[in-house]
Amino acid sequence: MLNVPSQAFPAPGSQQRVASQGRSKVPLKQGRSLMDWIRLTKSGTDLTGLKGRLIEVTEEELKTHNKKDDCWICIRGLVYNVSPYMEYHPGGEDELMRAAGADGTDLFNEVHRWVNYESMLKECLVGRMAVKPAVPKDCHEGKKVLNGMLPKSQVTDTLPREGPSSPSYDWFQTESSVTIAIYTKQKNISLDSVMVDLQGDSLRAETFIQDHSYLIHIGLSHEVQENFSVRVIENVGKVDIVLQKRENISWKCLGQPLEKHDSFIPKKDTGLSYRRCQLISKEDVTHDTRLFCLMLPPSTHLQVPVGHHVYLKLSVTGDFVSVSSPEGNFKLSKLQEVEDLFLLAAGTGFTPMVNVLNYALTCVSSLRKVKLMFFNKTEDDIIWRCELEKLAFKDKRFDTEFVLSAPSPEWNGKQGHVSPALLSEFLQRSLENSRVFLCICGPTPFTDEGIRLLHDLNFSNDEIHGFTA
Repeated sequence: MLNVPSQAFPAPGSQQRVASQGRSKVPLKQGRSLMDWIRLTKSGTDLTGLKGRLIEVTEEELKTHNKKDDCWICIRGLVYNVSPYMEYHPGGEDELMRAAGADGTDLFNEVHRWVNYESMLKECLVGRMAVKPAVPKDCHEGKKVLNGMLPKSQVTDTLPREGPSSPSYDWFQTESSVTIAIYTKQKNISLDSVMVDLQGDSLRAETFIQDHSYLIHIGLSHEVQENFSVRVIENVGKVDIVLQKRENISWKCLGQPLEKHDSFIPKKDTGLSYRRCQLISKEDVTHDTRLFCLMLPPSTHLQVPVGHHVYLKLSVTGDFVSVSSPEGNFKLSKLQEVEDLFLLAAGTGFTPMVNVLNYALTCVSSLRKVKLMFFNKTEDDIIWRCELEKLAFKDKRFDTEFVLSAPSPEWNGKQGHVSPALLSEFLQRSLENSRVFLCICGPTPFTDEGIRLLHDLNFSNDEIHGFTA
């Protein structure tokens, strides 16, 4: 992607060179310690000069920022303005200047590869490098791909004119590991946006970006261990997949593209992928509902996002269950500033409400009230009734109402089906103009009728989410 400066790093005369006594450090001015730097990064000072904007940096643009008071450095595809950090750098200004206006990835890996630079310099982030189209290189030729970039695979999928920007990826290695870095160009990517399956030498990594799916699908050039790690740097939208090599050898290339590699298409156009999970336990929740505990393979990373679901495939007598990739269109952003959250569930339609309820009570600071109206036939059908009642007692923001359509004579609670009368009484705001959001899930007739009634009560589509399988 960029030419690496040819000078040795650290420079032969540098105080950062490792001597027999260990690495020397440059004496820092008073008030320039690590803790002083941390305080500066948390002060709200604009350390990039871009007033919070993130930009794509061309190679030509990067080269112009090569002075001490205007010094940009690229590390692993991300560009930082390190001028504010000059006086805080233990190795001195001269060491940083070795990579001024250039790609310092190899120089950094040689001296500092264990350093968490993303955290140290996150307030100095300018943006990411604008990646030029690469000329395809054949892995079997043994040619090293510059800066780890693999060419775009020749898939027929094209990016729609509307939607998020197309992501890109890069890779780099140490003696014992290989890291695949995915640049999503979106902030607030979370771990549950990433799904990774490693089967033999085949790596399949799918990242969900808004309503699109970005797929990395590669036949790896060398063997790796089945355990790997996934980490996300949310503020820059970067995903790292860290693989552990089976042999400590240098890889000439990452591997060969497989089906739909490097594709970026609407999520609705992607098929479901399944992985084989072991059934660990099962327990009765009600007379006709069971809770199954499944263990993912060690070579899989999968977290079901809030408000999403998976499909299961199994043989009736087997101990293994195939679990699909997550499905759903629920957006957490709908909950960010909610003050009153109303949940309407019927029967097993309560299932998605569990994570929505947990997320709202633990993560939504604006929340004042959560109410659940839970419709069932009989008392025996109420899933986790005891747990819900305990939660209502523990957290005064939460309240639940049970409604039965076929109650016993001893039932003193509400009864019937979803109706204007029940909803009008239930949907009482904590304040007259409070921000509200409503979730509804159950059998299709229940959900359709509930949404119609909510519209009749003047709730808008933006205030309603109906869960569907």
